[in-house]
Amino acid sequence: MALVNLETCYSFPNVDSSNSVFRYSPGSQQRQRVGIRIPEGSYDLIDIAERIKISMKRNGHNGESIKITANTNTLKSVMEISNDFIVDFRVRNSIASVLGFAERIYKEGIHESQNVVNILSINSIHVNVGIIGGSYVNGKTQNTIYSFFPNVSPGCKIVENPRSLVYLPVILDKINKTETVVTDQNGKHLNLCGENLTIRYHLREI
Repeated sequence: MALVNLETCYSFPNVDSSNSVFRYSPGSQQRQRVGIRIPEGSYDLIDIAERIKISMKRNGHNGESIKITANTNTLKSVMEISNDFIVDFRVRNSIASVLGFAERIYKEGIHESQNVVNILSINSIHVNVGIIGGSYVNGKTQNTIYSFFPNVSPGCKIVENPRSLVYLPVILDKINKTETVVTDQNGKHLNLCGENLTIRYHLREI
């Protein structure tokens, strides 16, 4: 059995309910903590910075008081805080891990993240089929029939056509049904956000 074709949309969110909260304090009211929840979706660093800026303005605060940019040399993010504002990354489900920052309080000044930006949470997409064997991932036996990384940007359509088909043995004598599960490199089910997923396989007798 081999995978012939896979089509879907690059809709996998890198920001969801587990890492979407940005909390800050305006300069004139440092005891007040204002929380921003970024909607689930696929973002790059510029998108996240712009979303935070817009939300701050909607809250009646100066959106230029917290600027987030990228250091393309170190692959880290840089956060510039002014006007006595405070950023609190200790909140639960903080976006700190996406931006590369440690979960602590940051005051006025220029701060570079301790870690590299974690925008690309997916390094590899694995197509797993319950009826096949003979596949290994990182030295462990898996039922992964195909793995790849999408060569399109978030929001675009993925059309994956393997150049050469790789056939793996079917472990059943009779196929009544099978299940396909699409995961990331860590085995976590991909969130397709309601997008359609079409996969074609080819079976051959040996």
